[in-house]
Amino acid sequence: MNTTTARDIMTGGAQCVQAHDSARHAALKLKELQVGALPICGENNRLVGVVTDRDITVKVLGEGLDPDEVEMGTLAQGEAVTIGADDDVDEIFATMTKHKVRRLPVIDGTDLVGMVALADAAQALDAPEAGRLIEALSTD
Repeated sequence: MNTTTARDIMTGGAQCVQAHDSARHAALKLKELQVGALPICGENNRLVGVVTDRDITVKVLGEGLDPDEVEMGTLAQGEAVTIGADDDVDEIFATMTKHKVRRLPVIDGTDLVGMVALADAAQALDAPEAGRLIEALSTD
């Protein structure tokens, strides 16, 4: 069992886009922060999902939609998949594999405290586990 936790490997200070923010606003924030994903927060800054640069490219631009008109809340799909700040790397591995996601918001109680990416988890795993994680996320 790996004792490294999400808190140990996450990028702290994650910023949200609001559910009512436009796709253009989210794209500019992704560029400004030099990240590939941002949590989407709704009422009371409650996490409602995650938007990626790919979501904006495929679901907005690829569909011919106006990025100034599409709100981020419409891109949130179902319940947000998260990881607890004190969950270990094995739990991160299991959650990423189960939900086929490469990035997870890290929460401490109900507060968003950071993001953990596939690369963060892979660096904390031994080589065979990292290989299984990458393989699991690369298949459809």
